[in-house]
Formats: sequence, C-alpha cells, structure tokens
Amino acid sequence: MAGFKRYLYRTWPLHLFLLPAALLVLIYNYIPMFGILIAFQEYKPWLGVRGSAWVGLEHFRFLFSYPDSKIVISNTLIISSLKLVFNLMVPLVFALLLNEVRNILFKRFVQTMVYLPHFLSWVVLGGILIDMLSIKGGLVNQFIGLFGIEPIMFLGDGDWFRFTLVLSDVWKDFGFSAIVFLAVLAGINPALYEAAEIDGANRWQQTLYVTLPSMTPIIIVVSTLALGRILDAGFDQVFNLYNSMVYDKGDIIDTFVYRVGLVNGQFSFATAVGLFKSVVGFVLIVGAYRAAYKYGNYRIF
Repeated sequence: MAGFKRYLYRTWPLHLFLLPAALLVLIYNYIPMFGILIAFQEYKPWLGVRGSAWVGLEHFRFLFSYPDSKIVISNTLIISSLKLVFNLMVPLVFALLLNEVRNILFKRFVQTMVYLPHFLSWVVLGGILIDMLSIKGGLVNQFIGLFGIEPIMFLGDGDWFRFTLVLSDVWKDFGFSAIVFLAVLAGINPALYEAAEIDGANRWQQTLYVTLPSMTPIIIVVSTLALGRILDAGFDQVFNLYNSMVYDKGDIIDTFVYRVGLVNGQFSFATAVGLFKSVVGFVLIVGAYRAAYKYGNYRIF
C-alpha cells in the first residue's frame, strides 16, 4: 500500500491529464451500452426501456431466419475481405517501389500526393465519384467511350459497385497505409544489403531475400489486426455511394442497421443486428491480437 501511495504521489498529474479523456469514453462509449437492452425487448419509444415488453432472443432468431440478414452478412464479408487483401498488398508494393526511388524531391512529392486523399471525407469523395462515374457526362464513361466501350453503371450494377468500393477505398488509403511499411524499410540494416550485393544479388534478389523477410513481422501484425475489423466494410463509403439498385450486392451490416433501425423504426431488431456484429467483432479482435502477439511479437503495452 505504501508503494502504491508513492507511485500515485509521483504520477497524479498524469492521471489528472488522463481524466477528461476517460470521462469522454465513459459518457459516449460505456453509458450508451445500456441501450443494448432493447435488443431483447419489443421496444416502444413512448414506453421506454422500462415499459417495453421483453421478448428474449426473439430478434436474434429472426435475424438468422430473415433472408436479407444473410445477404448483408455475406456482402459485408465479401467486401471486407477484398478490402483487406488489396489494402495490404497495394500499400506494401507501393512502399517497396517508392523505396527504390533515389530522387528525394520526387519521392517526397509522390508521398505527399498519395497521402492527401486519406484526409478527405467520404461525403466529399462520394460526391466526386458520383459525378465522375455518372453514365451521362461522367468523366470515366466519357474516357472509355473513346475506345468504343458502352457506358458502365458503376454505381447501379452490383458487381461493378463492389469493384468501385474496393478500388476507391484502396485509392483513398493506400498512401497513408504505406507509412508503416516505409518506416520498417527505413529501419532495415544497410549492412544486409551490402552483404547480399557482395554475394552477387541483384535488386530483385535483395528485395526477395532481405527486404521481405525483414518486413514479415509487420506484415503479419497488420494483416492479423485487420482481421479483427472484417465486419467493418466501411459505412461512410457505402452510405454515400449506394442506392436501392445495388442492395443485393452492396448493402452491408452497418447500412442495413441504419435503414432498418432509423429509417423503418425497427429499433429492437436493428439493435440485435448491431449487437451481433459487435460480439463477433470483439471475438475477432481478441483473436487477432493474440495471433499478432504470437506470430508478430506485437504487444499493446
């Protein structure tokens, strides 16, 4: 106890600085969790949580029997998996290529340009993409029309919509995601490259036998942690781009919850869907951190 008092005496200013952030998390993240009770009720806003009838797991049973629920879960997994793969591979390849550039000014210019889209919201980018991909007057369809290709409904056809989601998401974030890989590349011991060059290795062989093995731990960490967010397919992006024509291929769990809960007023069912996603996501995040610790020696503290 005496040791704890000495520790608290030395560190109380740090705890004081932490207090506002802890209060914000408590108010906006933990207290609202009381609302998950309505997932087990037939919630009526005019009756409130205390006055609404309890229905137990009825909404969860309906969730797994409702055809639209299976579609949105499938869409979420497909879109998230595609984003996970390409958001890992493209930044990695970009970092490897940029690392080979020797002109510092050109390298910094490229880095700055590819970072910028990350700081734009999907509200802005969604409007830009809708204009660019429009069938009538859209820049992309005008360009492909020069080659005799018929206009494509990028945002009106389910398969093209998924392609558009993945491609635009990668374009927006690959530059920012490459930062961690560039940091690892900067920390590789130059002596390894010198030894490989003495042994007669060319640039490709140095990349294959020196660079990639040195980056393996961070690749494992990034990929395993991304698995914990497999059910987050990007609400902001999908919500600003999708429409009723692509619900069968583009509707994800988050947009489904928004539409069913806030638009249609089925609060209890929407909460049950959101709670299901949160529980599965929590399990995946725990598993991902354990895998990252085991295979990549990643630790939170």
